Amino acid sequence: MRALCWHDVNDLRVDDVPEPELVNPRDIVLRVTMTTACGSDLHFIDGYLPTMREGDVIGHEFMGEVAKVGRKVEGVEEGDRVVVPSFIGCGSCGYCQGDLWSLCDNTNPNAALQEPVLGDTTAGIYGYTHAFGGYAGSHAEYVRVPHADENCFHVPDELDDEQALFASDAWATGYMGADFCDIEEGDTVAVWGCGGVGLMAQQSAALMGAERVIGIDRFPERLRLAEREAGSETIDYTAVDSVVDALKAVTGGRGPDACIDAVGMEAHGTGPAHAYDRAKQQLKLHTDRGEALRQAIVACRKGGTLSILGVYGLMDKFPLGIVMNKGLTVRTAQQHGQRYVPDLLEYAAEGEMDPSYLATHELSLEESPRGYDLFKHKEDGCVRPVFVP
Repeated sequence: MRALCWHDVNDLRVDDVPEPELVNPRDIVLRVTMTTACGSDLHFIDGYLPTMREGDVIGHEFMGEVAKVGRKVEGVEEGDRVVVPSFIGCGSCGYCQGDLWSLCDNTNPNAALQEPVLGDTTAGIYGYTHAFGGYAGSHAEYVRVPHADENCFHVPDELDDEQALFASDAWATGYMGADFCDIEEGDTVAVWGCGGVGLMAQQSAALMGAERVIGIDRFPERLRLAEREAGSETIDYTAVDSVVDALKAVTGGRGPDACIDAVGMEAHGTGPAHAYDRAKQQLKLHTDRGEALRQAIVACRKGGTLSILGVYGLMDKFPLGIVMNKGLTVRTAQQHGQRYVPDLLEYAAEGEMDPSYLATHELSLEESPRGYDLFKHKEDGCVRPVFVP
């Protein structure tokens, strides 16, 4: 079959690879009908996350049609159309039972690669380094899905693929970030980033009752999407002297009730702090450009909530004293998709949210390297390229 493979830093190629087989009787093999790039993919493509190997199939946000079914699978049949969360849950460990699916104890066979850095292990994830399990990814004609009964969610017939696809990751992540904020009527929520996850966080915050949602980015087309699709107020951080001052100005000097970081370790910025971060990152002296997260910490009101969705490693100049002295509640996680996907599909079926506008560019799998180039450099208004094998 054909699949998009990582060969080296910024070197992606579509190759012939073996088709996946059933390994465990609880597996299925899925024929991928649609898969999309994710901003977190850029971190290993750019060389900031280790343990990639030449020839690894990448991609972790996808849906498709069931092609093969293991003999112990009960809730999924051949021909079913399903969407699959990016993190793999076993359904039986204490973390899965507690709806903390991305912390599953049993689905990362390479825990020893994570424990020295993280002190413990996350769940496995498709196509996302060997430290996260070494599973083959979804940018392929077929993908193996372990623990199918826990990880496959039937897509309602009335939904198009584009309406269901982003429940796999971007929508679930953004929704989780808003859920972490415990939004109350009258709250103001600020979201750093108007990419797929940031836009979903903004729409979700509004859906949960936020009175004001403010999206922060630098790309005019993304800021327009935030205004049109999420009803957000927006700040172009390149057009103001200080994002923090701009937020204080529109909140009566108080700051937002909750701040959501949907950017992560490759944040862009302006001024000396960004230059410092970028230089140290290039020299491998730290992994993160942390300007967005630092701004969120400084801007958030006293006693407010900081929700971190961006992927991070080791950051310099983390303002922990501000977090402590302002009494901020910090909530963060990789996305617990299995907890949220059923609700998201119901929202889509009832017309309350439709994330399909994120799919700005539909390409064949053979064109996927070009899709990632558009996505990385944010060219031609690309928010998310989707690939149809």
